Amino acid sequence: MKKNLSQWLEYMGSIHVSAIDMGLDRVLPVADELGLLKSAWQGKRPYVFTVAGTNGKGSTTATIAQICQASGLKTALYQSPHLVSFTERVRIDGIEISEDNLIKAFEVIEQARLDKGVSLSFFEMTTLAAFWLFLQANCDVWVLEIGLGGRLDVVNIIDPDLAVITNIGIDHVDWLGDNLDDIGREKAGIMRADIPVILGEYQMPASVYEQAKSLDAKVYQLGVHYDYQENLEDWTYGSSAITTSLPKPNLSLKNAANAVSAVLASSLNISVSAIKSGLQQVQLAGRFDKRVLENRQWIFDVGHNEAGIIFLLEQLKRYWKEYQTNKPNANLFFLFSMLGDKDVPSVIKQVRQATDEQTLPQAMWHIAAIDHQRAMSLPCLLDYLNKEIEPACIITYENLAQATQGVIKASSDDDLIVAFGSFHTIGESLIALLGKSF
Repeated sequence: MKKNLSQWLEYMGSIHVSAIDMGLDRVLPVADELGLLKSAWQGKRPYVFTVAGTNGKGSTTATIAQICQASGLKTALYQSPHLVSFTERVRIDGIEISEDNLIKAFEVIEQARLDKGVSLSFFEMTTLAAFWLFLQANCDVWVLEIGLGGRLDVVNIIDPDLAVITNIGIDHVDWLGDNLDDIGREKAGIMRADIPVILGEYQMPASVYEQAKSLDAKVYQLGVHYDYQENLEDWTYGSSAITTSLPKPNLSLKNAANAVSAVLASSLNISVSAIKSGLQQVQLAGRFDKRVLENRQWIFDVGHNEAGIIFLLEQLKRYWKEYQTNKPNANLFFLFSMLGDKDVPSVIKQVRQATDEQTLPQAMWHIAAIDHQRAMSLPCLLDYLNKEIEPACIITYENLAQATQGVIKASSDDDLIVAFGSFHTIGESLIALLGKSF
């Protein structure tokens, strides 16, 4: 019996012992069998951007892809995870892949896996399916977001023509290490000899520079080879080759500057007009994502580690000041949950400090556990929150669907609701609001 998409996703999640299994030994034979490795590509080869980092990967990949698309290049974009629909992960020229095409790709990958007699993780199966679809579509450009780390991530089986490392922070310590040098070494594994690499932070761990030097990579670093400045109406991008004013995107300017540097450092013929067009059009769900739903003002943000929350709070402080000018009686509400392997205390502490500084008001927190095997339990969430937040400001629910309805009932039309803490938090709340499913 032919499986539908939900059945395929459930099946692929069950065939391997672990959802995350670092290493390329099992996946490489399957990729080779299918002709997915770059060495087997025939004819004109697509140009490949690979983006790693702790935060900002989604914004950076989306911006690179939109600029390439504006240049008239047939552009493939692979990102993870998704918010509502799995098809969000695989796009060609901005259009989500159809469920039928995705199922066809899963069938092809599954047969190759069985032929090789290996077990693949969920992420390995789905990533190979995306690569197979991109080859079938004869895309000119592939923009690939690393899922976890870099060196041993399945995305890294494709040799990039240009690598981007957005930043290095503490995250995924169980797999990448508990210090910046170890994490940087893993993420620097996407570099290759003699290719350009964009380093999207003012300072990187020593391990990143060591890897670049050992490979003789051409390094372009923020603050050294290029920089940006925000203006009132636009922003200025500057490097040794170009200085130009650009339109503000609906995303982080730092990530936009890194994306612009990537396309300019590539061998693609990208014009300034295409860059401007791409910046004006780029959008990314779940990144300070402002929406009006159920007559409420929402911001959805997938920030899930200390660095991501700091960036969210920087944006929120500016936005709240402007928001209160128009709605002086507005109150602030949080819809919150996180995964158990994240640094939840640091995230909550950052929010509490913003309240102490009076740059944000005291908010009412509506919380529930995420419906995921890696979710932090409700008692643990509550315990961490009670250490930093007044217990009277915390309301608990059995699940995030109930919490979503609860925060709607507790708020008014003028209030602002911020949903944050995880991709899963945003996904489950949007499903509750939009009536869609994974």
